[in-house]
Amino acid sequence: MTNYFYCLVGAVFLYPLVMAYVWIFGAVLFFIRWERHDRASAGGLPALSRHPSVSIVIPCFNEARNIRETIAHAARQNYPDFEIIAINDGSSDDTLEIITNLQNLYPRLRVINVTSNQGKALGLILAAAVSRSEIIVGIDGDSLLAPDAVAWMIHHFLADPTVGAVTGNPRVRNRSTLLGRIQVGEFSSVVGMIKRTQHAYGSLFTVSGVIAAFRAEALRDVGYWTPGMLTEDVDVTWKLQLAGWKIRFEPKALCWVLMPETVRGLWKQRVRWAQGGFEVMRRYTRQILHWKTRRLWPLYLEFLVGALWSFSVVAAIAGQIVRLVLNGDIHNQSPQLFGFLLSITCLAQFALGLLIDARYEKHGFTRGRFYYYWIVWYPVAYWVIGACAAVVGITRSLTRKHEKRATWDTEDRGVRDS
Repeated sequence: MTNYFYCLVGAVFLYPLVMAYVWIFGAVLFFIRWERHDRASAGGLPALSRHPSVSIVIPCFNEARNIRETIAHAARQNYPDFEIIAINDGSSDDTLEIITNLQNLYPRLRVINVTSNQGKALGLILAAAVSRSEIIVGIDGDSLLAPDAVAWMIHHFLADPTVGAVTGNPRVRNRSTLLGRIQVGEFSSVVGMIKRTQHAYGSLFTVSGVIAAFRAEALRDVGYWTPGMLTEDVDVTWKLQLAGWKIRFEPKALCWVLMPETVRGLWKQRVRWAQGGFEVMRRYTRQILHWKTRRLWPLYLEFLVGALWSFSVVAAIAGQIVRLVLNGDIHNQSPQLFGFLLSITCLAQFALGLLIDARYEKHGFTRGRFYYYWIVWYPVAYWVIGACAAVVGITRSLTRKHEKRATWDTEDRGVRDS
């Protein structure tokens, strides 16, 4: 039994250690090939051969506090041909009144009103149906688009006609609490590095729901978003890639978003991500395992191994609790070599991520060093929360009916840090 537990704990340490080196190598490869010579922090736009029409779509549910600022930023795009479509999805606050009045201030703004809460996916579908644009850019009701974001995403569609979607680079707005500061580091050192690595290797697990651009032709080809899926962004990403469309990551397409800053809010978010991701994998497993989609196999395998790792973490924690109850103490069975290597590797990964992303921060790496002091808590807090949330989310996904529409829920938007 002791040997079994030792192997279990070893697996808990081994997976993040191996993946950290995969992400480090992939992020460095992406940086050297696509990012090194760019100077996004100094301004500047890509050279575009033409300017296809763009619809910036903003699904809204109870966004009265945020929507003015969101639409104001969307209207400041350094791009000649775009419109804004705001969809009120049965909000119970003043969202509809606000966006309706904003039409007088922003001539590019159109409003769609849905009388009852139908979910984000349906709102995106309705906006795409009324849009006549070549490109659909989807953002959340609290997202603040950088002025050059649309132009940088358009660059990929013009460079390659097989690109079906481009995901942007979300930045955390609220940074006044410990959880907020840890998430700043997470989006740079974990999320950003994973996106860079997956782009370098040829396929992405998901576009970011808070900022993503889609070729309208590609959306029509795959039947748009699926209203019954809990994570519509993951679902549409796999639908596009299974249909042969490419997905790209553009770090210069910046978007500032609000994130949960309470343990309860963070827990709900991570459970939803895990549950939605597993539902997508279950739905498309047969298609993914087809020989013609073999380029997606490494991504699929990574997801499965990550899911098994989450169960291993929970099992290891449960084992320690049993030891405490039965024996009155906890024996340190963790492999010291793995533990030491993992600590050093995580510190290196966090530093590299913050260094690469420093050009997208207002104060560069000077400010990034401040968040480095907080990101060191990421493995302690987020691995345990993430692993437990994954186990709960995966378990829930086995009983949830996909026919049931995934509607909005009130989310923790954190503490504003202006």
